[in-house]
Amino acid sequence: MRLYSNTVKGVVSAIEEIFYDQQYADKVIERTLKSNKKWGARDRGFIAESVYEMVRWWRLINEVSPSEDLYHLFGTYWLLQGNILPPWHEFEGVKVDTVKRKYEALTSRATLQSIPDWLDQMGAELLDDKWDDEINALNEQAQVVLRVNTLKTTREALMNQLQEDGVETYAPKGYPDALVLAKRQNIFRNPAFKEGLYEIQDASSQLVAYALGVEPGMRVIDACAGSGGKSLHLATLMGDKGRVLSMDIESWKLKNTKLRARRNGISIIETRTIEDNKTIKRLKESADRLLLDVPCSGLGVLRRNPDTKWKLSPESISNVQTIQQDILQNYCSMVKPGGIMVYATCSILPTENQHQVEKFLQSEKGQDFELLEDQKVLAYESGFDGFYIARLQRK
Repeated sequence: MRLYSNTVKGVVSAIEEIFYDQQYADKVIERTLKSNKKWGARDRGFIAESVYEMVRWWRLINEVSPSEDLYHLFGTYWLLQGNILPPWHEFEGVKVDTVKRKYEALTSRATLQSIPDWLDQMGAELLDDKWDDEINALNEQAQVVLRVNTLKTTREALMNQLQEDGVETYAPKGYPDALVLAKRQNIFRNPAFKEGLYEIQDASSQLVAYALGVEPGMRVIDACAGSGGKSLHLATLMGDKGRVLSMDIESWKLKNTKLRARRNGISIIETRTIEDNKTIKRLKESADRLLLDVPCSGLGVLRRNPDTKWKLSPESISNVQTIQQDILQNYCSMVKPGGIMVYATCSILPTENQHQVEKFLQSEKGQDFELLEDQKVLAYESGFDGFYIARLQRK
């Protein structure tokens, strides 16, 4: 593949923002792609993929690069991909033999898998013999998964409609509403998306709404709703009958929920900002179903957010565990007696998952609940994101 100076410059500038200005990769890529309207689909795809892959393999690239110069780092990445570098002055000193020799001399799993030492140690301690396979899987590129909006179409009908537009998909077993793209492409521009026939949502994430066992007419609270992806799925499974209350402490996140609901043809979602504990107390024992998709480390979704591993620390993971337990303790009161509460994370760490549920059940408020079942979804076993889903019932 031929390199062009303006697109390589786009990649290098984005990497500088991500690592030196501590910006989020997805936001940087979005801004970078908007900065030059002349870039076509191929150029944009090259920039987005190159930036994400360099972020993913950042430690490894730095280990085998001749210097910390950003063009040298890009050149090293390019050679590691099995490509040939053009004779640009920016790449002087980046030799394929040197890169290969340095790479072959590496022995540390943390370096080869391009993760911090502390994360490698934590993963090995908590996941034992599963860690090797899991971190390997989390370093693969994420597949693009659609969730079919069954209020407007069927999976088969959407698959056929997309095929007519030249978009090939397949239906994975065990995920009733999921379609996986055969190859990556910008699926937001497709007319079917604008018609509200699908959302982008990983297959593991789609399991969460199903765990709640919702039915039409129920009152459901999604208490950490964010931009409302799971609220939309819940409302769809309810046939748009009943009520879904989408709540979050960040009001700006909820604004997107209303726009998405309108496109999906959903009318039962109401949004509400959690301003303080009074917001929660007013909803005491009001929910047939409560979803707590709590803040977490995000280690289960490293495939799509590879910069997460460079922003995390043992302290930040410890802090998020405190938040998780606080949410369980304070929000559980919203469930009616006999109602179901689902605790979910996109983490693979037991300390954020089953340990949190065990701690809750041993607490005073947890005495009112029993664990019905839980799912520990690992990326290497499922082929999708790492997730944890616990289903609890209030006695």
